[in-house]
Amino acid sequence: MRILYIDCDSLRADHLGCYGYDRNTTPNIDALADDGMRFTDYYASDLPCLPSRTALFSGRFGIHTGVVNHGGLASEPRRTGRDRGFSTDERFRTLPAVLRSAGHHTALVSSFPTRHGAWHVLDGFEDWRDTGGRGFERADEVYDRAEGWLDAHASDENWYLHVNFWDPHTPYDTPAAYGNPFEDDPAPEWPDEEAIREHWKGYGPHSARDLHGVGKTPDQSIDWGADPGLERTPAQIESHEDFRQWIDGYDVGIRYMDDYVGELLAQLERHGIRDETLVIVSADHGENQGECNIYGDHHTADLPTGRVPLVMSGPGVGVGVDDGFHYALDLAPTLAELIGTSAADGWDGRSFATALAGEGESGRDHLVLSQGALTCQRGVRWSNWLLLRTYHDGLHDFDDVELYDIDADPHQTTNLAGGHPDVVAEGTRRLEAWHAARMGESARGERGGNPDAPTGLRDPLWMVIAEGGPYHATRRPEKLRRYLARLRETDRAPVADRLEQQYRDVL
Repeated sequence: MRILYIDCDSLRADHLGCYGYDRNTTPNIDALADDGMRFTDYYASDLPCLPSRTALFSGRFGIHTGVVNHGGLASEPRRTGRDRGFSTDERFRTLPAVLRSAGHHTALVSSFPTRHGAWHVLDGFEDWRDTGGRGFERADEVYDRAEGWLDAHASDENWYLHVNFWDPHTPYDTPAAYGNPFEDDPAPEWPDEEAIREHWKGYGPHSARDLHGVGKTPDQSIDWGADPGLERTPAQIESHEDFRQWIDGYDVGIRYMDDYVGELLAQLERHGIRDETLVIVSADHGENQGECNIYGDHHTADLPTGRVPLVMSGPGVGVGVDDGFHYALDLAPTLAELIGTSAADGWDGRSFATALAGEGESGRDHLVLSQGALTCQRGVRWSNWLLLRTYHDGLHDFDDVELYDIDADPHQTTNLAGGHPDVVAEGTRRLEAWHAARMGESARGERGGNPDAPTGLRDPLWMVIAEGGPYHATRRPEKLRRYLARLRETDRAPVADRLEQQYRDVL
């Protein structure tokens, strides 16, 4: 089977037309959805970028691989341990390795390994074409590398090509010559002026008032507290008009990327293999766009950061919509089943191939999401509920326990925890049961767990906290000190005083 996986960084599901968005951001992806299967509740298990793609390629939860952060001990996979053999343990083969063993030519077009030092994701790839921009390259540059690979290999019988686009990720720098296809379209109604006024009073990385981060970058080259000189983004979000400029930048990046998704599909047509190719479109994580007073970043274990699109079209895929709960790490055993090979014994994922064939939904009862790079959180998603448990706030204004009715409040504006103790108890029970099951697997060496690995019996989220907190929040004291100074300079001294006391051990 030929498989093309289109990996769209920072693409939240509800900004695609096929997921109900009013703007025409994704005509090419929408056409794929019309001819294939769209999954409405598909989530990355571990957030954001490095943990997410590690889980995708390994088929394992971060609590098992050890990768939940962007720096420190929890940013690299745990070693197999003293029983490691001559090569990688077959239990923990990666998705690309399984595909390659089954006779597929595997190729990656992405700068992700370089951006994050994530060399482990290359395991199983026969070809790697580094697009060279460390995540700042545009879709035309990525397409150029993918086009060359397809020209050379499209006619091969079995291959897996993974193409990584970055345009929905900040800094929203789609070429000015592309214009703004949405300048005549209204912006989303939320956040409205009232919500933005409340956000303006708040604080935290990528909040309305600190839109571009918390202080200067480590080399002092960019003052993120001022206008970064980007044409498509405001310096701050003080009004709905500012938000319109901001969200236009995000949506234009999506549309620009979608144009090149269309080019990839057209190339499959030119080679006469479109109908024989399984095309998959998804993302590593979503993006908060005002939720939790976070704009254009991915700090949480919740709906906007955790939920990602999944559209699949091609051989073995029916036409329809699947509303079951699935993890992105479920894709590995699904693809293994589709090509007629066995999943690795150490994978945590569960195949949903039956759902693709139109034989009924095969979703999970609930999902648990983990975030360890910008905050330390776990979220439980079930029925219409999201329970969010915060262990380290990452300089944000979170309650320890938050509960949201996602159906009624998709932007998570009203914490219902105080009024629904029974629902909080149910969410907490599910979280604790999930954690006990994963740690039990770690102790017994079942599924993705490995007791022989150094730290294999420790929850990596607590390792992050022991190191001083998430990499992007408090692991760099000089950055934290700069942000405290900024808060005091912008009439938020009481917040600075509280944070200084809260994080005195890392300053």
